[in-house]
Amino acid sequence: GKRFKIFCLNDNVSWMTAIGNDYSYDDIYRRQLENYGQAGDVVLTMSVSGSSPNLIAACEWAKEKGLHIIALIGGKRGKLADLADNCIVIDETHYGRAEDCQMGIAHMICYAFMENPEWAE
Repeated sequence: GKRFKIFCLNDNVSWMTAIGNDYSYDDIYRRQLENYGQAGDVVLTMSVSGSSPNLIAACEWAKEKGLHIIALIGGKRGKLADLADNCIVIDETHYGRAEDCQMGIAHMICYAFMENPEWAE
């Protein structure tokens, strides 16, 4: 069957700091997506405020290029709620509680893909 790849855009600190220093920290995810992202790919983003400029820039680019955006956001929702194709809203504005819920959801998503590899086809 078809294999899928998962990229964590905040995992490569060298690339993030190079982009931040040479361009702007608002571009650290968008510029990585420009290299890796293709129409039909899925972008999963997590933000309590939904207003992080670097995530908004990445999702605006992704939307223009036909990537599917799923946002895990907190109770304030922010601009990511408007950009995303699907939102999972934790109706909480306390950062710690919202982040704890997002982490649990992220783990469930990982297990769902591990247990259902045919979803990648």
